Amino acid sequence: MKTRIKELRARYDLTQEDLAKKVGARRETIGFLEKGKYNPSLKLAYKVATALETTIDELFIFDETDLE
Repeated sequence: MKTRIKELRARYDLTQEDLAKKVGARRETIGFLEKGKYNPSLKLAYKVATALETTIDELFIFDETDLE
């Protein structure tokens, strides 16, 4: 799964640590999300999208292989 987290974080001048604190997660979790190595819970996805003032659909990019 691809994400726009890093791009949107930069727009708001947030570090991974800043975003992690806003959503109640570890910095490492944000890093894994950005690299597509971690599928977040719906709750975490919502918190990240809200913190970055976007929607889950705009934040996470799915393709057919993600559903297998």
